[in-house]
Amino acid sequence: MQLEEFNAAGRREAVDFLRPCLDIPRWLDELADGRPYSSLAELLAAANDAADPFTRTEIEAALARHPRIGERAQGDSAEARLSRSEQAGLGAADAAVEDALAEGNQAYERKFGRVFLIRAAGRSRAEILAALTTRLANTPEHEEPIIGRQLREIAVLRLEGLMGT
Repeated sequence: MQLEEFNAAGRREAVDFLRPCLDIPRWLDELADGRPYSSLAELLAAANDAADPFTRTEIEAALARHPRIGERAQGDSAEARLSRSEQAGLGAADAAVEDALAEGNQAYERKFGRVFLIRAAGRSRAEILAALTTRLANTPEHEEPIIGRQLREIAVLRLEGLMGT
């Protein structure tokens, strides 16, 4: 969909178009209700600021649909296809890095009770492992805004891709 189509779409169609980027109703509503956007840059800026800050409940609901780093998202939904595309660039890593990522994911889930989330696009597995290791030292209070920022980064990248750029 191009920006002109998005601006002209019915509200429900606009929300449905945005949903694979980030399924947080307040975020979807703000972006759909903010139309028309004069440029893609304006839409992406709005996407970065909408529904700020996310509530804990919104974050938990969004994270429930995210696969672990290194795991392929299942299904044929637009969100699953986007997730697979984002992680496709990670490339192969040596067994030690793969094992460390798996162990780190488990440690993160034990500590924080949710999957580790990071924008994978543009990062190597070693970079992701380094970030995971660093974030394991965070308190839950320190980690919460980081998760919100990562959700936003992912959503903006997905939206940019869906807009055909």
